[in-house]
Amino acid sequence: MAATNLRVNADRLWDSLMEMAKIGATEKGGVCRLALTDLDKQARDLFVKWCKEAGCTVKIDKMGNVFARRPGKDDSLAPVMTGSHIDSQPTGGKFDGVYGVLAGLEVIRTLNDFNYETNRPVEVAIWTNEEGSRFAPAMVASGVFAGVFDLDYGLSRADVDGKTMGEELKRIGYDGPEEVGGRKIHAFFETHIEQGPILEHEKKTIGVVQGAQGQRWFEVVMTGQEAHAGPTPMKVRKDAMVGAAHVISAVNRIGHENQPFACATVGMVQCSPNSRNTIPGKVFFTIDLRHPEDKILSKMAAEAKAAAEEAAKKNGLELDFKEIWYSPPVKFDADCVAAVKQGAEQLGFDSMPIISGAGHDACYMNRVAPTAMVFIPCEDGISHNEIENATKSDCAAGVDVLLRAMVERANAV
Repeated sequence: MAATNLRVNADRLWDSLMEMAKIGATEKGGVCRLALTDLDKQARDLFVKWCKEAGCTVKIDKMGNVFARRPGKDDSLAPVMTGSHIDSQPTGGKFDGVYGVLAGLEVIRTLNDFNYETNRPVEVAIWTNEEGSRFAPAMVASGVFAGVFDLDYGLSRADVDGKTMGEELKRIGYDGPEEVGGRKIHAFFETHIEQGPILEHEKKTIGVVQGAQGQRWFEVVMTGQEAHAGPTPMKVRKDAMVGAAHVISAVNRIGHENQPFACATVGMVQCSPNSRNTIPGKVFFTIDLRHPEDKILSKMAAEAKAAAEEAAKKNGLELDFKEIWYSPPVKFDADCVAAVKQGAEQLGFDSMPIISGAGHDACYMNRVAPTAMVFIPCEDGISHNEIENATKSDCAAGVDVLLRAMVERANAV
């Protein structure tokens, strides 16, 4: 049978997405399924069950990454892999990440439906802690797989309660025996909702992702002096919140001043002692900077640090300004990108080239294997939000394109 005759089962794909969305479901229609929680375990267990029912062998590595494998005609050949993540933001949507995982499962189910045998094996991966919302930084397990971080670093990442990834992997039973990385992958694809408004605005069904923005993450602590909010005159205060406010405003300005493409965000703030009638003595906050050009991204980082130093000096504060993560701009493999574009053209879907504004596991996989991504629209471009939404037809379209790209690469020499 010709590969171009293969089409996925849209109803089955949708039903799988909706069944998985029940795990950690929230009142507004989203999910809260933080990495390595009991809910994450439930979702992993369900995925593994489905993969075994589809005839896959399943292996788990020491970072908890899960790999489901469908054999090829020559099982000694390097596989074509796809996958994403199933952990979510605290108020996340039901498509972010998990769509890419279940897209891979649907590819395997479809190949089974048509008794289609690829030359190379096909694998689907779950990458641990992509979001970085419980354990920072983001994409830590795919980063260990790609050699960006070592295993000890990955396992030692701790949440706000001091629980480490290694401890939590063991607790939920996903501290696998396999070594992390170090094996050949012929090609890697990741399918994802865009998480932005461009495809919807341009009325395109498929985004052929060319690469991704670079990212720099910082953790900042400004320390002043706690004092009574009533008797302490304004002119002698060392108010850490005032200093933080100046930096937060500067970060927003930096994002606006480095258009097009720049994004600058302060997403987490922790104030101490967090009492309404005490001057804040310490404020911790995060800075997330993004740009597709490394030179401009570095300039933005320098501007943010200068703003923090100025605010600290002006308000008599101590400053701890630390970069905790850097992901350089990514350019995906030309042949894999071409396979995605060709798949969209074969199916008659309107498509366009696009740059990912978000980080994805594919960005690290690009370091160890030829890589590309498939984007589909999401409603109003909203993601990292419980109201995140995508249509059944767009979800199926993205997996149909993924299927063709994977089969093309899996049958390539």
